[in-house]
Amino acid sequence: MGILGSFGNKKSGLIADVIRCDLDEYLVWKWSPDKIDGKTRENSIRFGSKLRVKDGEVAVFVYPQKDGTVQDFIEGPYDETLKPANFPILSSIMGAAFGGTSPFQAEVYFINLSNIMQVKIGVPFFDVFDPRYPDLPVPVAVRGKITFKITDYKAFIKLHRLITFDMNSFERQIRDAVNKYVKGVVTNIPADNEIPVIQLERKIFQVNEIVQMYLKPRLEDDFGISFRGLDISALEIDKDSDAYKELKAVTADITSKTVLAQSAVNIKNLEDTQRINAENLSETLRLQREQAAYAQKLQTEGSNFQVHQLNQQAAVAMAGANALGQMGANGGASMGGGGGFNPAGMMAGMAMGGAVGSNVAGMMNNMMSGVSQAHQMPPQMPPQMPAVKFFLGMNGQPSGPYDMESLKQMVSNGTLQKTSLVWKEGMAQWAEAGTVQDLAGLFASESVPPAMPPM
Repeated sequence: MGILGSFGNKKSGLIADVIRCDLDEYLVWKWSPDKIDGKTRENSIRFGSKLRVKDGEVAVFVYPQKDGTVQDFIEGPYDETLKPANFPILSSIMGAAFGGTSPFQAEVYFINLSNIMQVKIGVPFFDVFDPRYPDLPVPVAVRGKITFKITDYKAFIKLHRLITFDMNSFERQIRDAVNKYVKGVVTNIPADNEIPVIQLERKIFQVNEIVQMYLKPRLEDDFGISFRGLDISALEIDKDSDAYKELKAVTADITSKTVLAQSAVNIKNLEDTQRINAENLSETLRLQREQAAYAQKLQTEGSNFQVHQLNQQAAVAMAGANALGQMGANGGASMGGGGGFNPAGMMAGMAMGGAVGSNVAGMMNNMMSGVSQAHQMPPQMPPQMPAVKFFLGMNGQPSGPYDMESLKQMVSNGTLQKTSLVWKEGMAQWAEAGTVQDLAGLFASESVPPAMPPM
């Protein structure tokens, strides 16, 4: 990894360098000067050398001092000749006595800020316990990869000695840390998140999110990297282990019992629904009957009231007629009995008779008008018989109610058959349609005619 180019310094006649990194895939790379006359100048860099830093890179100059090291950072893009004015620390530690031509000691590192690194992880089988069965450890393995990059290069340098940095060693450290964290998190996922062990494979995305949230802050703090993501490609369960087989059998038995219990609950709910529907239907029919009877009562009472009025009018007319006859008899006796003609009595009797006659005529007119109206009123019809309606059992659910016309159409299109379950108000339980007397006529067309007599 030597110098990639050199050029002459016309002022001093010395060889200057081009400091750059032409690698495509790297995370940290150290630059070294070319050899001159077969000898390496170690970390000696002469002023006048050129520094080229690509976009997405940073060049780190590390100057050794008695009390430690100091650093200058040059972020790309940068392509200029080295000058003390461009290096704050260098300008303060170099003296004018060198005239800008003497070499200075510095280590130069290039750090890639744009490259996204990937490290594969593989956690071998470790025991995971279902909280419901702590005596059945199930072996589980995790495989995948993590991605990261360097964003805060100063934080990265604080955690790593660049002079001894080795990419293979760095990846191994990250892999060991990730394996440790993944193992710790996955071991506790069943208890912390109520996920059965045998369902971990089906919950791989949920497990991935949980582990990723745990890894991100720890890897960034421990290694100074910018964590990009975790991709768990496989959650492997050792299905040949005795613990897995036993756990599988236990959970299968629980599942079966749960299904049976749920089925019983569903059947009970269906029966309760049918009973409630039948009670509601019975109550509805009862209310309809009461309303029909009440309407009939009001109609009957109205007709009787008209007859009562006619009777009262007739009685008044009869009383008026009797009174008129009595007055006529009294007047005649006075005239023929020798008592003398009584004009006042006669006039009074005529007036009374006229009034009574007028009254009787009025009452008779009213009575005849009432009789005429009574004859003109439409005859009272008896209330309709309540229609017989049936419920059908379809797909385990009651359907309806349906009247006889609808049932007849359902027989025609095959929806209602003799074996179909039906129920109506008054029936103790559901029965096949072919056994219900009210529906026998609907299936008459299905009967087979007798054999023809011989010719």
